[in-house]
Amino acid sequence: MEKKHTIMDDAAVGRAVARISYEIIERNKGTDDICIVGIISRGAPIGRRIADKLEELEHAKIPFGTLDITPYRDDVAEGTDAESSDIPFPVTDKNVIIVDDVIFTGRSVRAAIDAIIKRGRPRSIQLAVLIDRGHRELPIRPDYVGKNLPTSHNEVVKVSVTELDGFDSVAIYG
Repeated sequence: MEKKHTIMDDAAVGRAVARISYEIIERNKGTDDICIVGIISRGAPIGRRIADKLEELEHAKIPFGTLDITPYRDDVAEGTDAESSDIPFPVTDKNVIIVDDVIFTGRSVRAAIDAIIKRGRPRSIQLAVLIDRGHRELPIRPDYVGKNLPTSHNEVVKVSVTELDGFDSVAIYG
């Protein structure tokens, strides 16, 4: 697959994380009872960055965890129960902010919601994504978006993060 265009560089990714963080503070009137849960793999480092930015801005510890949605997906065979989530805090009565890199059909987010609800009853579940590329198959809409990026079904959006790839970028391949 050939790279068509780089949509965001490291500076643009940083600005998007900062903007999302400010929007979270504004919508929730601070950071009380907020926790951040990043979907493995690239949602986790983006979520960690958002949690760090919130801590920097609000001078408060933000609970952060990572979520493996594999056992909750509707396209995985039954019996796939192994999970590598790390959510070391209760989600009950919290405002849980799920973070993912790209939202496309909405199925990964549905799986994440199922996984969170299995752990308790949050006050609310909000969704932050770096990229919203449209084409939803489920009625799911992110609360916080770094960039809206209309794409065709045959294009691929690749998010690279320093923690896993050595650099930050968002590119379209097709």
